[in-house]
Amino acid sequence: MSTDLKWFKSSYSGTQGECVEVAVDWVKSSYSGSQGGDCVEVAIAPSTIHIRDSKDITRPAVSVSAGTWAAFIEQVASAHEH
Repeated sequence: MSTDLKWFKSSYSGTQGECVEVAVDWVKSSYSGSQGGDCVEVAIAPSTIHIRDSKDITRPAVSVSAGTWAAFIEQVASAHEH
């Protein structure tokens, strides 16, 4: 298991110390370059997709809804067909 997990407090956690956290694991995109330069990583949570540049993981990740991510992937796939 990766030690590079990002933890999030669940929106169902209470405010009186009853906290539940969930973790996501970062995965390098299969479209990233194999030379170690152009690397995009994603972490998939139930309702959110997190995207980051693996060359600088200290920068904030971009987070989008699952629906937005699906529409983006559909557009990219469509562009590659033409």
